[in-house]
Amino acid sequence: MTAPTAPAEQLLLLGTDFARHNDYLSRLRLDGSSPATALTQQATSTQHLARSALDIIDGLNAQPMFPSPEISTVYARVRQLAQLATDAADHLLDAEDILDDTRAGVPVKGDGPLLTYRQALQMGNSRLGLVRELTALGPQDTLTAAELFVTERRRRGAIPSQQPPAFSPAQEAALRAVARGEVTIFNGKPYLRRDDLRITTGTLRSLESRGLVAREDCPLWLHDERVHLSADGRRDLAATFGRPPAPTRTAVRPAPVAKATTSRSL
Repeated sequence: MTAPTAPAEQLLLLGTDFARHNDYLSRLRLDGSSPATALTQQATSTQHLARSALDIIDGLNAQPMFPSPEISTVYARVRQLAQLATDAADHLLDAEDILDDTRAGVPVKGDGPLLTYRQALQMGNSRLGLVRELTALGPQDTLTAAELFVTERRRRGAIPSQQPPAFSPAQEAALRAVARGEVTIFNGKPYLRRDDLRITTGTLRSLESRGLVAREDCPLWLHDERVHLSADGRRDLAATFGRPPAPTRTAVRPAPVAKATTSRSL
């Protein structure tokens, strides 16, 4: 039987794939020895993102759900992710065709003047820029869709109301940042590309000790490793979606004890 949160966990995995894809895409340059081959390899990775998104649609279809506006939004977001990845792959393949045609002395798109190889590289790089824009928000979008799915399913009683794993606010914020593809390691310390959130080494190590996050080599310049959610991390983060925040505990000062009074006999 499919777990109630399975589509959300698959979305979080897709977010990991988007983050990994975007890391390698940032290093792709067309001034190397075989740019067309590099474009083909990158297009294969991008097409995988589209197929994964469509597989998630199949998973959603397999679950009996009331077509609420929230669920319809989840469907729309996932279809959009599939379309963005498909468009990105098409741009990569188009850039490959431009380079191949130019090397072969064939006019691009079958008409017009022949391009110099430098012009072909410029056109290819413009396609790369479009691809980076199309896939940049993939991790954030998958997290948003996953949370919306679980929240709506929980509201309708389709997901058991068991208590989620115990996380401190810092740990939960770190898991969400990892899911958004924002956490890398530089000089042995967590690095975020935003100023409004900080993750300490202690917080990261606490999540690693629970097997919720893992590191892998990162191809980004000046970054040593990328932090990703593990399978357990995706499951436990999904379990927190749609849950009310933990109540804030405040210290209550005890009421003062009245002092006993004594009467002096005169």
